[in-house]
Amino acid sequence: MTVQNIEAAVTALKQGRLIIVADDENREAEGDLVGLSSKAAAETINFMTKHARGLICAPVSEQIAKNLNLWEMTKENTDEYQTAFTISVDHKETTTGISAFERAKTIQELANIHSQAADFNRPGHIFPLIAKNGGVLERRGHTEAAVDLAKLAGDTETAYICEILKEDGTMARFQDLKQIAAEWNMPLVTIEELADYLAYSSIKVNAKVKLPTKHGDFDLSLYQDKEGKDQLVLSMGQIRDNEEPVLVRVHSECLTGDIFGSHRCDCGEQLEKAMQMIAAEGRGAILYLRQEGRGIGLLNKLKTYELQEQGADTYEANVSLGFLPDERRYDIAAWLLKKEGISKVRLLTNNPDKVKDLQQYGIEVAERISIETTIYHENKHYLKVKKDKFHHLLSIEGE
Repeated sequence: MTVQNIEAAVTALKQGRLIIVADDENREAEGDLVGLSSKAAAETINFMTKHARGLICAPVSEQIAKNLNLWEMTKENTDEYQTAFTISVDHKETTTGISAFERAKTIQELANIHSQAADFNRPGHIFPLIAKNGGVLERRGHTEAAVDLAKLAGDTETAYICEILKEDGTMARFQDLKQIAAEWNMPLVTIEELADYLAYSSIKVNAKVKLPTKHGDFDLSLYQDKEGKDQLVLSMGQIRDNEEPVLVRVHSECLTGDIFGSHRCDCGEQLEKAMQMIAAEGRGAILYLRQEGRGIGLLNKLKTYELQEQGADTYEANVSLGFLPDERRYDIAAWLLKKEGISKVRLLTNNPDKVKDLQQYGIEVAERISIETTIYHENKHYLKVKKDKFHHLLSIEGE
């Protein structure tokens, strides 16, 4: 993530300039020109039509869409990426609505806090798009990116965008976009950078204390994430700004295992073993994530225990309650590591999903280190399910 890229883009938007936003390579892998609706001008609209050549749309927040009575164009959205097009509009003070000047007028009025639904004729020549409230952290689309950037600029939550096509009519991909950005002298940012920036900037350390334990002296840092949850980092030694990979355990909260020593799972012993291994090296960190019961919370976790006592396994029990088999996310782990100045880890885990997710969010996993614990009669079937259904890398054999 490059903080400077995002901040430079926001500065340009505030100045009324256009920027380029590229989405993920595994999504549309396309780029859009983006500007703030409040600063739309005939010149920038004309630039879009002449050089970008795509469809000019106006992303708006859900609240603005509601205020202006902008509902989705169709109740059954079959678009692959669920782009939330509304009925097209022209401002009532325009004539045909198609000139660069009149399209700029319509876009500006979408950003006017005094505008009302009756101020727009339908259909028209500008296509509003409704952004998800969670922005790019919920949906990684240009619609959400544009509105998130408008928020960062301190402006009304609406923007205008246009896909970038090459002269031959094909879509400009990332390598093309880098060349185009240099040619047009405008900032280029990716949705991945924006998502990282938003999540990264929302995490704040609220407390940092010394924590002497039976395994040695640790530092305990409490971060508060964007949802207000307390996330913990237990560390020992110099972990910041070091080229050598850091020994790290990403541990999801388990009250029954961590506190009461439950033999239903292996969590408590894994936590204990991770502390021992870090203390032995004198350097490392444990991320204690508040996502109890594979992300479904303590109450639902205990409900799955009830189902397991009736014959279901841990995978089936989660699904029976209407959840995914595993609701946990590890993006928060990557952001906590970045906050702690860690970019390269030796990861204590049996879960390949943790490796994949951390790498996806920019953390280099130099090594995966197995962390197997005691097999009890009570958790043998549980461990077998983790191996067979969750694909954890465990040595336990079949019953």
